[in-house]
Amino acid sequence: MNFHQLHIFYTVSERGSFSAAAQTLHMTQPAVTMQVQSLEDYFGTKLFDRSSKKIMLSEAGRTLLPFALRSIQLMRETDQAMSAFTHMLEGRLLLGASLTIGEYVLPRLLGPFGKEYPHISIMMKVMNTTQIMEEILKHQLNFGLIEAPVTHPDMEVEPVMGDELKLIVPGDHPLAERTEVTLGEALQYPFVLREQGSGTRRVMEEELLVKGQDPGAMQVVMELGSTGAVKSAVEAGLGLTIISASSVKHEAALGLLKIVDLTDASFKRQFYAIHLKSTLLPISAVTFLTYLRQHANER
Repeated sequence: MNFHQLHIFYTVSERGSFSAAAQTLHMTQPAVTMQVQSLEDYFGTKLFDRSSKKIMLSEAGRTLLPFALRSIQLMRETDQAMSAFTHMLEGRLLLGASLTIGEYVLPRLLGPFGKEYPHISIMMKVMNTTQIMEEILKHQLNFGLIEAPVTHPDMEVEPVMGDELKLIVPGDHPLAERTEVTLGEALQYPFVLREQGSGTRRVMEEELLVKGQDPGAMQVVMELGSTGAVKSAVEAGLGLTIISASSVKHEAALGLLKIVDLTDASFKRQFYAIHLKSTLLPISAVTFLTYLRQHANER
């Protein structure tokens, strides 16, 4: 028995067929079948009931499954622990990132990462969470970075770094002269917001409800589909906004926008990595995610 066989057994169980598991593992179906048969020979019992159209776990298979899952989790933890000591890695990472992460968070980290790991090339697609999940399921991406947790039976979701939304005002706005204001004071002004359904909008509205404020009572003068568009509208004096502080560093440095602290509200959130449960990430991907966790505060 070896880890490779346990991984294949777990994938067959998760995918529900030898052919689907072979596609997930980039193996031929006969090779998958042979490895499962070897594992059955080792234990001297059948692990799957093949009498129906869709294979089912036998009683022995159901007993083995949690141990196979634990072995996969242990291998992932091992890769993560050892990634800090691995510096001669090579490979090409294909990742998807949602808008805020891809446009404003990762660019500041990719440069330093590239200097430390010059032989790892990264191709990043900036798209919404649904598109990222679809491409991961089709094995077109190694993993994705998204702004809100998702639930999917085939996906592993784990937090990788924190983020905070802040009140953003035009550089010449009366509130720009202050370092902090109350939530009630801010809500007296018109707002330009991200569109309904965006991760940024959802985090903001959830915190408003916690603070006893009705999001529907806000003076929303404009809803826009990108953070860049929101920033431009606020800079033009159309209203205030609440977006990631990471996205306005350049404008704040130039005095075009001002980040103002709220004394009685905090819009904190997590960014998450998602990948297939049945697929072990390459060590280069594990190293990249470990790097993000360790250096997130530098952005």
